[in-house]
Order: sequence, then C-alpha cells, then structure tokens
Amino acid sequence: MAGRRLRPRLPRRRLLERTRRLAHHHRRRLGRADRPALAGLTPVPVPTDLPAAREPGRYRIALVCLGNICRSPTAHVVLESRLADAGLDDRVEVASSGTGGWHVGNPMDPRAAATLTTAGYDPSRHRARQYDATWPEAYDLVLVMDEANLADVGGRTPRVGMFRDLDPVDPGGEVPDPYYGGDDGFEEVLAMVERTSDAIVAALPRALEGPA
Repeated sequence: MAGRRLRPRLPRRRLLERTRRLAHHHRRRLGRADRPALAGLTPVPVPTDLPAAREPGRYRIALVCLGNICRSPTAHVVLESRLADAGLDDRVEVASSGTGGWHVGNPMDPRAAATLTTAGYDPSRHRARQYDATWPEAYDLVLVMDEANLADVGGRTPRVGMFRDLDPVDPGGEVPDPYYGGDDGFEEVLAMVERTSDAIVAALPRALEGPA
C-alpha cells in the first residue's frame, strides 16, 4: 500500500447530489432512443388553463429543479424576461429553488449563465435557494423540471405539475439535467424553456382573473 494515493472522499451531501445527477443523466440517455426527433415537429395543442390566481390580479409561479443552479434558474430568468416583454412583470412573481440544499447562496452554474448571456439574458442576480414545503400553498403554480423533482415535492396536485406540461412542441416531457453533459445540453434546455415560457405567458391573462 506504500506510495498509493487515495482519492479524497466527497462530503456525503455532495456524494448524494452526484449520485442523483448521474442517475438522471443515464436515464435521459437511455430514453432518447424511444423519443422522436423534435426537429421540424409541428406545435401541438397543450392545456391552456392554468390554476386561477388565489388573489385576482396577482400571480405567483415557483420553478423547481434539483440544485437550483441549472434548469430552474434558466427558466426563472427566461420567464421573467418574457413577462416583462408582455407587460405582466408587475402582476406576476417568479421564484425558483432546488429540492437539495447543496448550492444555497451560490450563483448559477457558469455554463448555464454563459448560455443565457449569449442569448441576451442577464443571469447575474441569481442565487440558489432550497425548496420549502410550504410553497404549494403559497404559490399559485409550482412547476418542476423532472419526475424526480415531482416526487420530491409530493406529486401532482391542481397547482403542482411539470414545467413541460405546457411545452407546445413536445408536451409532458422532462427538462433534462445538463450538469454532467456538454454545452449542447444547456442549449437544449434553453430552447425547451423559451418555447414553454411563451406558452405560460400566453395562458396567464385568463388565470390572473382569479376564480370564476
């Protein structure tokens, strides 16, 4: 054993994060063979009814992923930009968080931030937060990025669902975790987020009216 260099052990919480991210990455690769190529697909009808605002005229949306450094902050930045373009930013509040607390207080993953910056967005204000179990009662709509996130927040309810339920090109899928992949994974996430954010913004005026 003399002279053998031992690899440092990861802290338990970082080991858990790595295990979960790798499991999602491999699940994503295995699933690609079963999914059709998206290039050239015609947008399909998706549900256009969001849950009604608890308080008419105000709406709160929470976006959730695993660590709040890649997917949900990308969606947060893009959705806020789309809301500003639509003149709804003073009526709709957006927050994001991760079900794990590994990165609380940290900025966005540099690759996610670079992808957003290249596309003309400003990711500089983001700081990671951890999901709070009170959010489904505090927000009008909670949207998660994948099935594991959905399980972590307690499953579907009338106000909790998948972000890509509103994807007009390929509804109902997951937003894949790009953490252990290349730059193309972050670009893929951004494309999904942009078109889905457009669909969410289009559905908001009716939801803002409150209960019928």
